[in-house]
Amino acid sequence: MDITYTILIPLIPLAVFLLLGIFNKSIKPAVSGYIGVAGLSTSAALSFYTAYQYFFVHGKVDGVYKAIVEKTVWMNFTETLHIDIGVLIDPISIMMLIVVSIVSLMVHIYSRGYMKGDEGYTRFFSYLSLFSFSMYGLVLATNLFQIYIFWELVGVSSFLLIGYYYTKPSAVSAAKKAFIVTRFADLGFLVGILIIGYYTGTFDFETLNNPEGSAILNWASTSFMGLSVITWALLLMFIGGAGKSAMFPLHIWLPDAMEGPTPVSALIHAATMVVAGVYLVARLFPMFYFVEDGFALEVVAYVGAFSSLFAAIIAITQTDIKRVLAFSTMSQIGYMMLALGVSKYEGHDGLGYMASMFHLFTHAMFKALLFLGAGSVIHAVHSNYLKDMGGLRKYMPITNITFLIAALAIAGFPLTSGFFSKDEILVAAFENNKLLYFSGVLVAGLTAFYMFRLYFGIFWGKDTQYKHAPHESPISMTFPLMVLALISLFGGFIPFSKYVSADRVGFDVHLNYPLAAVAVSVGLIGIALAWIFYKKENDLASRFANSLGVFYKWTYDKFYLDEIYIFVTKNIIFNRIAAPIAWFDKKVVDATMEGIGNQTAVVSEKIKGMQSGKVQDYAFSFVAGIVILAIVFIYLWTN
Repeated sequence: MDITYTILIPLIPLAVFLLLGIFNKSIKPAVSGYIGVAGLSTSAALSFYTAYQYFFVHGKVDGVYKAIVEKTVWMNFTETLHIDIGVLIDPISIMMLIVVSIVSLMVHIYSRGYMKGDEGYTRFFSYLSLFSFSMYGLVLATNLFQIYIFWELVGVSSFLLIGYYYTKPSAVSAAKKAFIVTRFADLGFLVGILIIGYYTGTFDFETLNNPEGSAILNWASTSFMGLSVITWALLLMFIGGAGKSAMFPLHIWLPDAMEGPTPVSALIHAATMVVAGVYLVARLFPMFYFVEDGFALEVVAYVGAFSSLFAAIIAITQTDIKRVLAFSTMSQIGYMMLALGVSKYEGHDGLGYMASMFHLFTHAMFKALLFLGAGSVIHAVHSNYLKDMGGLRKYMPITNITFLIAALAIAGFPLTSGFFSKDEILVAAFENNKLLYFSGVLVAGLTAFYMFRLYFGIFWGKDTQYKHAPHESPISMTFPLMVLALISLFGGFIPFSKYVSADRVGFDVHLNYPLAAVAVSVGLIGIALAWIFYKKENDLASRFANSLGVFYKWTYDKFYLDEIYIFVTKNIIFNRIAAPIAWFDKKVVDATMEGIGNQTAVVSEKIKGMQSGKVQDYAFSFVAGIVILAIVFIYLWTN
């Protein structure tokens, strides 16, 4: 299969970014929107063509989906250690191409209506194209260093998009917070990459992931503090993934990132950038699986499970609809990490891997739909808060129906896409670890509750008296909603397990009816409780919140994680550690160097007369020197 054309998939958005960025002032806003949509449409078409060619024509050889690689050496370090650059096509990179293409294209189309009239319209589309280029490059990377380059480009472009409203202090602060937190996490990622390169002599995914290769067989036994160095490297790289995917305790940037325009939230913080950490673990899955008997996978599972439950509890109490969706994203990403972590058990090894990738796909669609639906609501009522909403189903029928479909999907309602992917995660968790399974079931109930709390609060609840009657969004905004709603409804019927599996062979998945019944029952209970509390205006919710007392306040304030970070950084790191070091640097190091310079200047002032430029002075010094030397030698001779 010739895949050389796939290089155009990321290069087209790059060209659009350069075009719109360089000619920002001269291109009319309407034209820039069409250019952005046309560029992404072309990349999306190439992505779908690549998927068709791979899955149905050339990809499967002897019953196995083979990886197809086109690469060239970029930098040489030693005879064995070098960095390549190229394109890697395999089931999960194809799946990610489809996810990025669909969501990014829908966001581009949606943004034409949402951002209409904005002063930075062209600049916004150039940033979107830069992000799309970075994300495409990340999923097509052939090695760790190439993925790291695009990993950082994704961080830069997300910084630009979160801080798009640069005159708004809260947006600037959110952009800096996201950038700084993810950079700290990426330090772990970089150290892990360097350890892998040092011990294995390669960064290439194909070599690293070979169970019979030297990376796993030769270095898995080299230990440090009770764990193999490869396990340490994987855990460090997982820190980078946890930062990008907003896992506890590196999640604090995600809620604040909602300061960016809503299409940005849909693109970056629902479907693409935040799943980069999940994709990283999946890309290195054989190493996580085989090294140290899967210890690193256990860490991934428990971090994912805790993050999922932690975020779901917080989401229940938030009143900003975009922050509810932000914590929902964190919770669902935790679900995906949990699924990867429980892929090792006596039964069907790799079921969790498939379930994680399946949920990544389905979640991308219904969460993007939820964010774009929220944007449609905000566009109509000019507020992010539930207190300013209610009864909007009468004014916004398309947004109402599509938002309901997305809410049902994320709640795991039968036959929606989320039902199928979530069921497989719970089956894998049940077979691997009962504690993690019960945590997953609890999260499923909480998810259904907070999502329908949101739905009823926006479209039902009280009949709000609006100053200006809300109206349905234009077709440029509702068309993406309808497309994503269709995928959210029927995406679960895709035979995903036949195309994406840990062994690349594929397998048939059948519903585990008892476990599915448990998950559906818990979800229906969550929906029923939301119906009772929020469908009609009443004081049940406030009374229940008051009965929880201080726990409700802790939850509403996100368990004060932000305040703890501020205390640690400001009072301990800055005041107790950095301030004394700064004093020593200024008063000792700088003062020493300044003192040497000042004394040099004083001595120079004293002896500068020796270089007066007067011949008489030089002659006198010459004769005086001869006389002194003569006296000294005569004295030494006579004695």
